[in-house]
Amino acid sequence: MIIPQEISEAATQVATNLRPYETNHMPLPTVIPDIPRVYHQTSSGVGHRTLWVVCVLMGLSSLAFYIMAMRVPVQKRLFHVITALVTTFAFFSYYAMATGDGITSHSYVTGRSKHGAVTEIVERDIYWARYVDWSLTTPLLLLDLSLLAGLNGASILVTVVSDVIMILAGLFAALSGDEAPAWGWYAFACIAYLNIVYQVGYKGRHAVSAKDNKTRAFFGAISIFTLLLWTAYPIVWGIADGSRRVNVDGEIIAYAVLDVLAKGVFGFWLLVTHDSMAQTVPSIDGFWSNGISHEGTLRVSLAPRLKMFLASANDKSGGRRTHTRQ
Repeated sequence: MIIPQEISEAATQVATNLRPYETNHMPLPTVIPDIPRVYHQTSSGVGHRTLWVVCVLMGLSSLAFYIMAMRVPVQKRLFHVITALVTTFAFFSYYAMATGDGITSHSYVTGRSKHGAVTEIVERDIYWARYVDWSLTTPLLLLDLSLLAGLNGASILVTVVSDVIMILAGLFAALSGDEAPAWGWYAFACIAYLNIVYQVGYKGRHAVSAKDNKTRAFFGAISIFTLLLWTAYPIVWGIADGSRRVNVDGEIIAYAVLDVLAKGVFGFWLLVTHDSMAQTVPSIDGFWSNGISHEGTLRVSLAPRLKMFLASANDKSGGRRTHTRQ
């Protein structure tokens, strides 16, 4: 029988007689990879309060626009309805961003070692609700300008499609994981915007030249105002989302100021001037005013002065024909 004490002594003796294995090779060093440093770029209380302020402003503007629409006949509410929808969509967008529902975090690799290993990562908040807002509101704003100028349907379609391409390209650029594709999407967005400038700035001015002096002057002023504001958007994107030289709070404040000017101020300016030109602005009857049960076609009634002009032109042409027959 072997007792535990004897087992312990035997094991000790064997361990003492054993020698370590000798080799001519040096032991391999242990390599511990560097853990990338992660920096988080989020909004602070300043940016959060800014979102709520703009949310309230958009809500009040929408309420004012709906009230202004109720004060005019339904035949002349087209601009009111379009403009009210712009601020309504903006209200929901800012509410989503202010409550944290329209935000996602996106990672960017900002540093690599000489061996290509990632050493620095930035996680920045992306407000995707803002792009949803722009994809709905900017086509409506362009529709306001196009109808005011009197652009044809083909030009309006091209303008709206270019606008949607511009917004989607901006969203893809913001969500891109690498800088090279991001700036490529940014370039596509800028090209689409140049087409918008051409359609509104050039073709719009050509179309509005057939209207009265007051309409021409008003379209020239409000179109320049809008295009200048819209030009600032890609600049803000380039220094904020693109190069990340501006923090998230600065991005929020910059976009907030632009949105208030491009939607709220634009809307009040358009509708107040529109109401003052009620005698020269065409009204929409037919389906818009009475529904499909009353009249199945969309008919635009011209202003009284234009009707009188056409009637007098027809009378003159009829007199000429009678004189020719004689």
